[in-house]
Amino acid sequence: MASHRYDEHHRDVTGGGVRAAVFGASDGLVSNVLLIVGLAGADASAPVVRAAGIAGLLAGAISMAAGEYVSVRAQNDLVTREVERERQALAEDPEEETEELAEVYIERGMDPEQAREMAELVMQNPDMALEVHAREELGVAPNELASPLSSAAWSFFAFAMGAVVPLIPWFASSSSGAVWFSVGAAVAGAAFIGASLALATGHSVLRGVARHVGIAIAAALAIYFVGGALGAVADL
Repeated sequence: MASHRYDEHHRDVTGGGVRAAVFGASDGLVSNVLLIVGLAGADASAPVVRAAGIAGLLAGAISMAAGEYVSVRAQNDLVTREVERERQALAEDPEEETEELAEVYIERGMDPEQAREMAELVMQNPDMALEVHAREELGVAPNELASPLSSAAWSFFAFAMGAVVPLIPWFASSSSGAVWFSVGAAVAGAAFIGASLALATGHSVLRGVARHVGIAIAAALAIYFVGGALGAVADL
């Protein structure tokens, strides 16, 4: 097949890897900075914060990977079942399936006679017919399902990369000021995620950065005061 001169301008957006990576990194960053800041607000010692941060990183990354694998696998199983039902329908009642496909083309503005001819042409090739019916009736591409293992791996490593960012200052310092360096690292990480996502989607970088940073700061401040309140109650 000849290449199109605009092909190089398009990215592969059909897989689940990018979505899993963005969600995992953002979730890891925010959830671990909340854990760290909450403990710091409750006057936990630096070793406790480090241990809890590492535990949160591992637990979150494994949970994200497992959840992503189960989710994608379940979705693929559902799609596969529906595609097999469509394959059976094409084999048992091709005339009705031809009519259904022609109606789809008519709804899209095609002349009824042309729609019928197009549907009959598609139905001459069983593999093409299955793919077209799956796309038009189910909204899925049978040969473009996301890989559960790939999505799980993306989620694990992305969550871990995000979660380690606010933890780094606690390995370099044990002072009370480490919490603010942790928040600063989280803000920088959130800005990077927001800017990267904005550039990838063609949206405003400033808006993307502001959104992610604002969420991270608001959540960190809220959990810091909650941690402080819990620490005060524990001292009573």
